Parts: sequence; C-alpha cells; structure tokens
Amino acid sequence: MARTYSYSADFDSETEELFKEAVFLGEGHNGIVYELPDNKAIKIFQEAKCCREEGDILKKVSRSKYFPKIYNTGKFYIVRDKVEGHRLDHYIKKKGFNYEIAENLYYLIEEFKKLEFTKLDARCRDIYITNDNKVMVIDPKQCYKRKVNYPRHLMKGLYKVGVLESFIEDIRQINKKVANEWEKKFQQYAQNNDLE
Repeated sequence: MARTYSYSADFDSETEELFKEAVFLGEGHNGIVYELPDNKAIKIFQEAKCCREEGDILKKVSRSKYFPKIYNTGKFYIVRDKVEGHRLDHYIKKKGFNYEIAENLYYLIEEFKKLEFTKLDARCRDIYITNDNKVMVIDPKQCYKRKVNYPRHLMKGLYKVGVLESFIEDIRQINKKVANEWEKKFQQYAQNNDLE
C-alpha cells in the first residue's frame, strides 16, 4: 500500500555514502526501508521514538540468530543487516508449509522467552523465511512492553493462510503441552474476535 509520508534523516558521513547507492525495498507503518551495499539495509522512521525503541531492542538481542545485526543508528534511522528471503505468509502461499518451518517458529518463541520478552508473539509479515528455511524477525515491536503470553498474531496469520491446524499438529510433536495451551488460548481468542 502506497503511503504519502515524507522522510528526512541526518545521516553521518559513512551512512550518507552508503545511501548514495540505496535501492527502495518497501514501506511500513513506522518507516521506509532501502537496501544498501554490503548486504545491509537502512530503515528511516517517521518518529524518533519508534526509531529509538526498535534500535534498543535490536541492541538487546544482538547475540540472537533470529534478528538482524545492527550497525549504526541515528535519531531517525537504523542501519542493519538486510534479511534475505520471503515474508512468512507470502512464503507459505507460494511454497507451502512444513514441519521444519513449524519447528523453527516454535524455537523462535522459545528464544523470545530466553530474551525475556513480555510479548511472545510476532506477525507473519514481520517474520521472514530465509533461503535455508531459517526464520528471522525483521521488525521487532514492543517486545518488552506489551504482554502477550502465546503467539496470537502469528497463529492468526497462519489461520488466514490455511495452515494453523498443521502448525498446531507439528507443535504437538515437539511439545504437546505447549500445543494444547496455544490451541486453547487461540480458540478463546477466536470466539471473541473477528479473524478476518
């Protein structure tokens, strides 16, 4: 969806040089993203607060394999690794769903617990499947602020692309207790909310 925002950021000299070769990748609710040389990306934010919060999260999770490495930040921008691959929901529509993806998503949520996130969830559009079937989170939001104790948005997205039952069955093979808990919580959520 095209937006009508304008963006401005004061780059340091190194980022200024990299940005001369930038290629537009996309635009979301909080910012616009460009590909930079050396397999990097820059996200330019509308609001300094959003930039600071996302930068703080990426710094805290810097040792995690599930998040892009951060290189530089400014008041309105973050330079980080470019994540190769496809959005989870787009990937599933094109190539299908399998046990390996379900297992990787399960361990992603386990990683969130290790990182002491209070939000054990991510939207399908914020999770990318890389070329070797690994999962990466490209847009961490409110991980230490919101309280969500199971992957509600993730499950809603999987429901929308028709693979939620398969996901639950795969999780049941990994951890039956967790699968039953997530399924029960999502069924309660679905009864009280429109899933479309």
